[in-house]
Amino acid sequence: MASHANRLIISRLTPTTTSRCYSTPTALTVTKGKEDSLFRKLSALGYGGSGSDAAVADTLDEWVKQGKSIKRFDIISCVNHLRKFKKYHHAIQLYEWMEKGKNKMNNADRAIRIDLLAKANGVASAEKYFNSLEGSAKTMKTYGALLSTYCKEKMLDKAIELFEKMKELSFTSALNYNNMMSLYLNLGQPEKVPSLVKEMEEMNIAADKYTYNQLMNSYASLNDVNAVEEVLETMKTKKVIPDWFTYGNLATIYVNAGLIDKANDVLEKLEDEDMLNGLDRETFHTLITLYARTSNLLGVNRAWVSLKLTFAKPNNVSYLIMLLALFKLENVDGLEKCFAEWESGCSTYDVRLANIILESYLNRNMIEEANALYESVVSRGVQPNLRTLNLFTSYYLKKQQMDLALKFFEIGVSKMSSEKSNWFPTDETVSMFLKYFEEEKDTESAEKFCEIMKKIGRLESNASVSQLQTCIAAGKVGTLKLRRCSI
Repeated sequence: MASHANRLIISRLTPTTTSRCYSTPTALTVTKGKEDSLFRKLSALGYGGSGSDAAVADTLDEWVKQGKSIKRFDIISCVNHLRKFKKYHHAIQLYEWMEKGKNKMNNADRAIRIDLLAKANGVASAEKYFNSLEGSAKTMKTYGALLSTYCKEKMLDKAIELFEKMKELSFTSALNYNNMMSLYLNLGQPEKVPSLVKEMEEMNIAADKYTYNQLMNSYASLNDVNAVEEVLETMKTKKVIPDWFTYGNLATIYVNAGLIDKANDVLEKLEDEDMLNGLDRETFHTLITLYARTSNLLGVNRAWVSLKLTFAKPNNVSYLIMLLALFKLENVDGLEKCFAEWESGCSTYDVRLANIILESYLNRNMIEEANALYESVVSRGVQPNLRTLNLFTSYYLKKQQMDLALKFFEIGVSKMSSEKSNWFPTDETVSMFLKYFEEEKDTESAEKFCEIMKKIGRLESNASVSQLQTCIAAGKVGTLKLRRCSI
């Protein structure tokens, strides 16, 4: 349930919604094979950059030349698939091809195109397209799409200006209000949300479950749990039935407020078979995570059993969530048993799961077991990731085994450069190195550390590391005091 504000920018442009707008279930069933085949051809084009324009058009033209028709719902279905896989440029070119043919764009298509342009080319591109539309094409859908873009990009001034214009045009809806609420929550202005809900009531715009969930989140941010609970009662009064998402949100609020008993009461309600029926794996993941946050091992295990009964085989992500929960609860036996179960049956080895066990071993100074697991991972042909290397670097720093710390540190830096990642080493790890040099006066290791940091451009960006290099050059590592070195 983390970051509800981000998840509650509810777009009218979801694939499910658009497919409902353009075709019937029967039509989709009849053309499914054709859609899949056409989608595969478009997907094979690779990255959908601006250079792919001709390739998309050529693929579609060739399809038609072969005597195969491309109907409106074929295009819409392919657009939805391409959006799902973030091939926004290809989806845009599909719409352009459609527009040049017999199929005309409608307002929903234009709204989706605004969303695609913003994601592919930036907000300015979406604005340019919106401004180019004729007056009759500037509808609630297209205005709403542009507003959604502003809200996602946290462009408050533009969002407010556009929203006021939409009010003048009577283009308001629960969706648009929800987007504005989400924007305020993301910008740390929860106090603005209740007034928007009140405004909806005055304009006779019915609040939906997303509205109420964001209102709950706003009160939670304002530390008013009583008001949160009142929102739940209001939902029942207004016959907006609280669902799993709402109760999960409430449980999260209780956990964050330290109201563990109340959180557990709500979580147990969420375990009801009717509440869980038809929900996806993520629902169970949320339940496991929340139970772990309340230190409720029994609840974690019940949720895990329910997940395994619902889905024939837990996937890697499910095992990852469970291992994280057991790690948090320091349930060593359960942790090792769960890991062994996953490792014995996994089809794809995920080093993230091994890292959890590694960290558990290292926290308990079980270095032999940690090294054995590390070697086991490598023997499978799996590359340790940056987190693996950071774990060993930190461990050896704590043990003041600088040679080994620098060994894993250097491997990590090399891997980071090849992967074009920039988070390694963590600030905490850098601080541990600096503390060691300050206390142990190890000039040789300090010089090697600075050389490595220089390779990744982190020497000048960290004042303390830069200071360390200055002291090395002055021959004063022996008297180094972080942030107080004078030469």
